[in-house]
Amino acid sequence: MDLFSLPRLGVVVPPENPTAEPEFNHLLGTGLNVYTARFPTTPGLGLRRMLETYNEVLPDTLGDFGGLRLDATVVACSASHYLLDPAGDRAFCEELSVRVRHPVRSSTQAVLAACEALGVSRLTLVSPYEPWLTDVSRAYWERAGLTVDGVVLVPAGRTPDGAEHYDPYAVGLPSLRERLRAHLGGRRPPVDSALLFTGTGMATLAALHELAREEPARVLLTSNLASAWWARRVTGTRGGQVHPLLRRLDAGIRRAA
Repeated sequence: MDLFSLPRLGVVVPPENPTAEPEFNHLLGTGLNVYTARFPTTPGLGLRRMLETYNEVLPDTLGDFGGLRLDATVVACSASHYLLDPAGDRAFCEELSVRVRHPVRSSTQAVLAACEALGVSRLTLVSPYEPWLTDVSRAYWERAGLTVDGVVLVPAGRTPDGAEHYDPYAVGLPSLRERLRAHLGGRRPPVDSALLFTGTGMATLAALHELAREEPARVLLTSNLASAWWARRVTGTRGGQVHPLLRRLDAGIRRAA
């Protein structure tokens, strides 16, 4: 195999995100080469203003790839694109695609494309975000025409005064497993309600492995999984060793076709 003849995927990530590149590389295996650019740091800004800044500087951040020829780019930051709503998000990605002369999609648009391919119309949202941002996320999916059956909030821990602390980058498998068990062990969502783990920074692969064994009929989606699927589809990638979760998603889409 000629390593450097593989399709090239650009991935734009927030500066502190520790998860996106490892998960993309695990998911995509030997099918694509992955290259990254990072948003600038935003010291002193609150969360919402930081996310707005990411949208403002995204055209320039794409320029950080310089003359590197890319076949597609994923913007691996779901939260900033929730602020745009589905129509604004789609228009922004199309504008960027024209600008850089290759397809650009946000992770949120990749999730919507996967839902369409799967025939999914219902979601149960698993969110590591602060409650206000989770509400913005839920509104995004509902404006896109999806029914949100429920929300599982996944804090990273607690503050010294006992309040829930939210940080997608600090959610560990035990916290994620505990929240999922509590939700799924109670009023279990209908089997046609896909579980969507939102955000590119929350590590999800280990939890999805467990769920895939326990609920083989349920659609499991994450921001990174959907983005990896979209990247293979848009670049026409067929070969290479890919992750079992991506093969599982491909099989679900073939059944839905």
